[in-house]
Amino acid sequence: MRKHYDKEFKAKVALDAVRSEKTIQEIAKAFAVHPNLVSLWKRQLLENAGKLFE
Repeated sequence: MRKHYDKEFKAKVALDAVRSEKTIQEIAKAFAVHPNLVSLWKRQLLENAGKLFE
């Protein structure tokens, strides 16, 4: 069964990844998620950030 994460959690993880103070591996371990999810959420945040200012 897949675990579903709420948008606030995804945003928190993605923002941590964008700050680049830690590696993807370190962030994944800290939030107990797979590193691929951290990368995915970071990419989604960066791709959609411009929509906030429309």
